[in-house]
Parts: sequence; structure tokens; C-alpha cells
Amino acid sequence: MLYAQPTGLNRPNRLMNVVAIIPCRYASKRLEGKPLMPILGKPMIQWVWERTREAAILADAVVATDDERIYACVEGFGGRALMTAPTHRSGSDRAAEAAQALGLKDEDVVINIQGDQPTFDPRSLSEVISPLIDDPELVMTTLIYRITDPAEIKDPNCVKCVFDKDNFALYFSRSLIPFGPPAADSVSFDIFKHLGIYAFRKHFLERFASLPQGRLEATEKLEQLRAMEHGYRIKVVETSYDSKEVDTPEDIEKIEMVLGNTS
Repeated sequence: MLYAQPTGLNRPNRLMNVVAIIPCRYASKRLEGKPLMPILGKPMIQWVWERTREAAILADAVVATDDERIYACVEGFGGRALMTAPTHRSGSDRAAEAAQALGLKDEDVVINIQGDQPTFDPRSLSEVISPLIDDPELVMTTLIYRITDPAEIKDPNCVKCVFDKDNFALYFSRSLIPFGPPAADSVSFDIFKHLGIYAFRKHFLERFASLPQGRLEATEKLEQLRAMEHGYRIKVVETSYDSKEVDTPEDIEKIEMVLGNTS
């Protein structure tokens, strides 16, 4: 098969380019083949791609996959796909390979957008890179959202985050954090969920991919914990734009309701 050929970014006068990479694999343990599952007549990955392309801040965007079916689907609807190795431990590791293939500079910013969040708001991409623009010492950021749906509080697929007074992450967990006595079916304090959209400086994304998996990452199955276990800080950015993930067939129905109401 033909592989997508990396091309140079067409903004040579900018000191820093912002590139979106959507890591996407077929063999999901929770829902195999979900990137290709139809949502209101379009495969899920197409929804993600089209929303990504709405973000004016991007110099380039690509779907990074290890599956020929996903590659063919993306190319078929006019998107751009790049084949990557099948052995990556996480989406960010796959994004690191794609960033290298694209020939990005060390200070370029890579936004890792999850291929299973077809309702994410493109405006949130400007938010997640903002701290990297303001502070050249930062190397990694991610989005959080104040939970408003009580069902998400106990859902292990909804990852929670706690952070310090300067908005640096203290921990991410599939369990409820912080813990507090519940009031009926709700809680009396704010709980934040992790939306799974990351921004990395390219040089740190490469460093991240070279790090060994830590105990907490292996236990929680959360790749961002790898950075924290090795002493790196993650700046969290609260967004007002929610983004629902697809983890089960029932989630497809919920997503269709959301997209149907906004179309």
C-alpha cells in the first residue's frame, strides 16, 4: 500500500508551529474498531478529523494509525493519514513517531487529540496550548472539565484529576479524587475530569516516548502518569467545553443525540 508522505509545514516565518496528531488504532480492548463505527452516517474518526480542521491555530493535522482500514477510511474522506508502528504503548507514543516523521522542530507544539472524542470543541485547542505560548519552560499541558453529569463521578472511564494552586496536576485516577462523603447521588465539592487532549513541545514528546512505563501508569492505564512518575510537571487547563468519549456501544447512542441536537 502507499504511505502518506510527510510534507513540510507551510508557515516558515513562524517561530513555532502547532500540529494536531490524532493517534488511532483499530484493536481497542474496550470497543474494537470504534474509530470506524458510524455516527449519524459518518465514521467516528471523520467527525474528529473535521472538528480538528476547524481550528485556525493549526499548521497541519494528521491521523496516525497502525491499521490499513483506518488509513483507507481517512484517505477516502479526504483526510491525511500516516502509518505508524503497531507496537506503541499509548497514543502519545504513536504521536511521537508521527511527529518525527513530519519533520517537526524541537519547539513546535504537538496537540494529541483522541480519536474517540467526536464531540470535542475546536476552540479548546487554543486553550490547551496557551500556557506553552506564555511560558517557554512548560513542556506539557492537558485539558480538564468541571463535572456536571453525576453519572461520570463513579464511571472509571471518566478519569479524574486533582491539581495544585498553580494548576499543575497532582494526580489522575479512574477512582474518585478527591474523596469526600457523598450527599445522596452527588457530591458537595468540585470534581474535574480529564478530557484526554494533550499538548507537548515536540522535544519533550520524544523524551516522553523514551521513558519506561511506571508503576502508576501500568496500574491506572493512564499514559500521562508516566510523565509525572519521572518528575515532569503537567499544566492543566480548565475548559468550559465538554468532550464525551466513546467507550461502549451505548456511548454511540449518547453521542448521536449530542451531535443530532447541534447539527
